[in-house]
Amino acid sequence: MTIVAIDLDDMEPVAAVCDATHLSVTLASGQIVKTPPWWYPRLRDATNAQRGKVELTAFGVHWPELDEDLSIEGMLSGLKAPNAVPPEGWTP
Repeated sequence: MTIVAIDLDDMEPVAAVCDATHLSVTLASGQIVKTPPWWYPRLRDATNAQRGKVELTAFGVHWPELDEDLSIEGMLSGLKAPNAVPPEGWTP
């Protein structure tokens, strides 16, 4: 059995950018986590200005104006909002 040690400091977000097509979060390790905003309807439906008002937390990202909080762990696990619906024509 292989055990992978993960330094939690490496998972801390250092930058986040969200537009109509991608949410990109850069971690302290240099890795970039990308997810589509349709996974999170509040982000999908937000204006670019609202998406731009993001705060970084120790383990995730927060949009105070949208009352949206996402954890890095959830993003890496592929967790979507229960009411997330892919846009028409979307293919994985």
